[in-house]
Amino acid sequence: MRGRLKEIVDKYMSAVNVSKYCTKCLDTRRWNGSVVLMVVDAAFTSVGLNYFTAVVPKVREFRDRYVLNGEVSTLAKLAEAEEKLLSIWRNRRSVKAATQIAKALLEFGGDDRAAIRNWAEKAKLEEWRSDAVGRIKGVGINTFQYLRMMGGVDTVMPDKIVKRVINGILVRAGEEPVKGDIPFIRRVHEIAKLTGYRPIELCWMTWLVEEKDGVIKAKKYISLLDEI
Repeated sequence: MRGRLKEIVDKYMSAVNVSKYCTKCLDTRRWNGSVVLMVVDAAFTSVGLNYFTAVVPKVREFRDRYVLNGEVSTLAKLAEAEEKLLSIWRNRRSVKAATQIAKALLEFGGDDRAAIRNWAEKAKLEEWRSDAVGRIKGVGINTFQYLRMMGGVDTVMPDKIVKRVINGILVRAGEEPVKGDIPFIRRVHEIAKLTGYRPIELCWMTWLVEEKDGVIKAKKYISLLDEI
């Protein structure tokens, strides 16, 4: 079964080239290295709207209106930018989450990049609900894991797309799917070891392929990844 699992995963991974994007994520270099935009991205993504058609355009708009000109260029400024965020994104819950995440990360010291990386290194998956970021209203396990990934932790988000694709692969390989979030994350880490890929690569792969036969789903959006 392990051989079958690797064979199927290899087929999916060959359909997309995610390595450089994953490395950029782990290096905390997404969004041209702006931790402000990484936090805004994570907070907006938490609503569950389409990432490429709904979230990315709004994060870009926030960048163009407030980040590039220096108005909201640091986590300290983001922590006080609720009204500016609301001018771009009407979901008050995720806007509040963005400002609260910024405040929480500031407690971990250093510049913005150091702060998110310091937090991510110390944050523990099993204790995510009591974590400084995880306990913020509007931050679920997916947002928690997404921020950890951008803070340098090689892991996976247990969102519905990732679960659907990975569990589909497991079923095809004759293995049992995994439902619970933390058990699922652990299972993906096991699959990564067995197949020779990083957990983050398996995660990103699922966002860029259809579940069936590894057919590229987001090909028209891949060019965006160089920007974000």
